Amino acid sequence: MATVIAVANQKGGVGKTTTTANLGAALAIRGQRVLLVDLDPQGNLTSSFGLEKNLERTVADSLLDRRVPLPIIIAPNGTAPLPETRHHLAVVPASVSLASAEAQLMNKLGRELRLRDQLASIEGDYDFILIDTPPALGVLTINALVAATRVVIPTEARFFSLQGLQMLEESIEEILYLNPKLEVLGILLSKLDRRLKEERQVSEYLRQRWGARVFVTEVGTNSKILEAGSTGSSVFHYSGAEKAVDAYLALADEVIARA
Repeated sequence: MATVIAVANQKGGVGKTTTTANLGAALAIRGQRVLLVDLDPQGNLTSSFGLEKNLERTVADSLLDRRVPLPIIIAPNGTAPLPETRHHLAVVPASVSLASAEAQLMNKLGRELRLRDQLASIEGDYDFILIDTPPALGVLTINALVAATRVVIPTEARFFSLQGLQMLEESIEEILYLNPKLEVLGILLSKLDRRLKEERQVSEYLRQRWGARVFVTEVGTNSKILEAGSTGSSVFHYSGAEKAVDAYLALADEVIARA
């Protein structure tokens, strides 16, 4: 059965989508069968694989109607990390229609369980399922946390980012009522710039406060990561992103070991 991981943080701009896309690609390189679920109405994960155009169905259709299976698209040529790993990586796409679907879900029974129920029929086909979430504790993020058994929390090493981390911790405590299996797999220091004193201090505080929960691997600030995403590619296809490639492969190794 798959290890289902929600990539979550109630603060925006901390690298959730980037982490989901590149960690997923790294896991595929390591021989894991990976499904990425885009649960953010912005659809940035979908766009990072060049899938935003001409979508017949999206995750919204499956959340609103239990009879509609999740639309699963194999990572297109040129977006999978290596040609031989293409069939190890698949995506459930999203679009802006997910925003209206979230509002409609508020009036439906079992709204928090919709994604969990959809994944139950397919999780045996994958080793890892990663869910990208929006930066808010709405019904979509709750669906991800109820469906998951583990949470990866990307965070910037900034003092104002600590609030988002603490808020998510409190939210996870609430989610345990619906999903007692949920655990934090790890906290990822993302977009880290060790040249800045504040970021060094915050990263040290995080390691003191949360200890082994913080991944050993750190993802440094790197313009190539953003450039790769904007071109519909993972860092594994982008020239000059070698440092990022090494970081995400190391992160994948940690995730596999912890899971």
